[in-house]
Amino acid sequence: MNFDILTDEYIIREIQKGSVEYFRIIVERYENKIFSMGMRFFYNRDDSLDFTQEVFLKLFKNIGKYKEKAPFRFWLYRIAYNHGLNMKGKVTNSGTDPEYNELYSGDLSSEPGKIYNENALKEALIRAIDELPERYRICLDFYFFMGLKYREISEITGYPVNTIKSDVLRAKKMLRQTLRGTAAEVEDEM
Repeated sequence: MNFDILTDEYIIREIQKGSVEYFRIIVERYENKIFSMGMRFFYNRDDSLDFTQEVFLKLFKNIGKYKEKAPFRFWLYRIAYNHGLNMKGKVTNSGTDPEYNELYSGDLSSEPGKIYNENALKEALIRAIDELPERYRICLDFYFFMGLKYREISEITGYPVNTIKSDVLRAKKMLRQTLRGTAAEVEDEM
């Protein structure tokens, strides 16, 4: 059977009926997104791996509570977001993991000069995002890096849609100010 054509909601219904082998499909579909969210909360691989595992354990234990009122991925992101907020106070940041900088990496050209410039831009952007207030950073992450719409972010965070719009706009303005005079600003103007 081609599992790629199955919707999340269909898979969840099958799991709720007792076909727990389908849970593997959900993990494979979302483990990278949940791990990325963990990296944004904890900045290191070990804590992010623990976070990812704990989110999927919570999901499995609570799978019967999903009622399809919203798309499954929003429900999962909400579980992960709330768990991240709860866990963040319990974990001490042991420093940024080198893999953290690869969080938003894409395919890079094989040209050394271009690779250097792209890495410098990426690092400047990540540093600037990290300096944002947590609420702005979270909204920005969901909007730009996870591709969620304002309404979807609202469902996950519980913030009103207009607040999220304002937070994203303020975050972008703060990023422009932080990146003023850097290579990132020059790249943005091109």
